[in-house]
Amino acid sequence: MTFSLDQDTADRLRDTAESLQKPKSQVVREAIHDYAERAGRLTEAEKRRMLIALDEMASTVSSRTEVEVDNELAGIRRARQAGGRATHPGATGQ
Repeated sequence: MTFSLDQDTADRLRDTAESLQKPKSQVVREAIHDYAERAGRLTEAEKRRMLIALDEMASTVSSRTEVEVDNELAGIRRARQAGGRATHPGATGQ
Protein backbone atom coordinates (compact mmCIF):
# COMPACT_ATOMS: atom_id res chain seq x y z
CA MET A 1 0.00 0.00 0.00
CA THR A 2 1.04 3.56 -0.58
CA PHE A 3 -0.12 6.52 1.47
CA SER A 4 0.51 10.22 1.12
CA LEU A 5 1.10 12.24 4.27
CA ASP A 6 1.25 15.97 4.74
CA GLN A 7 4.63 17.30 5.84
CA ASP A 8 3.62 17.85 9.48
CA THR A 9 2.35 14.26 9.80
CA ALA A 10 5.45 12.89 8.07
CA ASP A 11 7.65 14.86 10.47
CA ARG A 12 5.72 13.57 13.48
CA LEU A 13 5.99 10.00 12.19
CA ARG A 14 9.75 10.38 11.69
CA ASP A 15 10.24 11.96 15.14
CA THR A 16 8.11 9.32 16.85
CA ALA A 17 9.92 6.46 15.09
CA GLU A 18 13.28 7.92 16.06
CA SER A 19 12.18 8.49 19.65
CA LEU A 20 10.84 4.94 19.99
CA GLN A 21 13.69 3.47 17.94
CA LYS A 22 11.20 1.63 15.73
CA PRO A 23 10.71 1.54 11.97
CA LYS A 24 8.14 4.05 10.70
CA SER A 25 6.03 1.20 9.31
CA GLN A 26 5.79 -0.33 12.78
CA VAL A 27 4.77 3.01 14.30
CA VAL A 28 2.04 3.30 11.64
CA ARG A 29 0.82 -0.27 12.30
CA GLU A 30 0.69 0.33 16.06
CA ALA A 31 -1.06 3.68 15.59
CA ILE A 32 -3.72 2.12 13.36
CA HIS A 33 -4.19 -0.73 15.86
CA ASP A 34 -4.64 1.75 18.74
CA TYR A 35 -7.01 3.90 16.70
CA ALA A 36 -9.12 0.88 15.70
CA GLU A 37 -9.39 -0.18 19.35
CA ARG A 38 -10.79 3.24 20.28
CA ALA A 39 -13.00 3.70 17.23
CA GLY A 40 -16.09 2.05 18.73
CA ARG A 41 -15.86 3.80 22.08
CA LEU A 42 -17.72 6.90 23.10
CA THR A 43 -15.91 10.20 23.05
CA GLU A 44 -15.70 12.25 26.25
CA ALA A 45 -18.28 14.66 24.82
CA GLU A 46 -20.68 11.77 24.10
CA LYS A 47 -20.17 10.37 27.61
CA ARG A 48 -20.91 13.77 29.16
CA ARG A 49 -24.04 14.22 27.01
CA MET A 50 -25.33 10.78 28.02
CA LEU A 51 -24.60 11.40 31.71
CA ILE A 52 -26.48 14.69 31.56
CA ALA A 53 -29.46 12.92 29.98
CA LEU A 54 -29.31 10.23 32.65
CA ASP A 55 -29.18 12.85 35.41
CA GLU A 56 -32.21 14.59 33.89
CA MET A 57 -34.14 11.33 33.74
CA ALA A 58 -33.18 10.40 37.29
CA SER A 59 -34.31 13.77 38.61
CA THR A 60 -37.78 13.35 37.10
CA VAL A 61 -40.31 12.55 39.79
CA SER A 62 -42.35 9.45 39.04
CA SER A 63 -46.13 9.76 39.22
CA ARG A 64 -46.48 6.17 40.39
CA THR A 65 -46.50 5.15 43.99
CA GLU A 66 -43.98 2.77 45.50
CA VAL A 67 -46.72 0.16 45.83
CA GLU A 68 -47.53 0.41 42.10
CA VAL A 69 -43.87 -0.03 41.18
CA ASP A 70 -43.48 -2.96 43.58
CA ASN A 71 -46.59 -4.61 42.09
CA GLU A 72 -45.27 -4.21 38.54
CA LEU A 73 -41.88 -5.65 39.49
CA ALA A 74 -43.57 -8.58 41.22
CA GLY A 75 -45.62 -9.21 38.06
CA ILE A 76 -42.47 -9.16 35.92
CA ARG A 77 -40.75 -11.63 38.26
CA ARG A 78 -43.78 -13.97 38.14
CA ALA A 79 -43.87 -13.77 34.35
CA ARG A 80 -40.16 -14.58 34.08
CA GLN A 81 -40.51 -17.54 36.39
CA ALA A 82 -43.43 -18.78 34.29
CA GLY A 83 -41.47 -18.49 31.05
CA GLY A 84 -42.17 -14.93 30.00
CA ARG A 85 -44.94 -12.40 29.69
CA ALA A 86 -48.19 -13.40 28.06
CA THR A 87 -48.67 -12.06 24.55
CA HIS A 88 -51.66 -10.01 23.51
CA PRO A 89 -54.44 -11.88 21.68
CA GLY A 90 -53.63 -12.04 18.00
CA ALA A 91 -49.92 -11.41 18.52
CA THR A 92 -47.69 -13.53 16.34
CA GLY A 93 -44.68 -13.50 18.65
CA GLN A 94 -42.35 -12.55 15.79
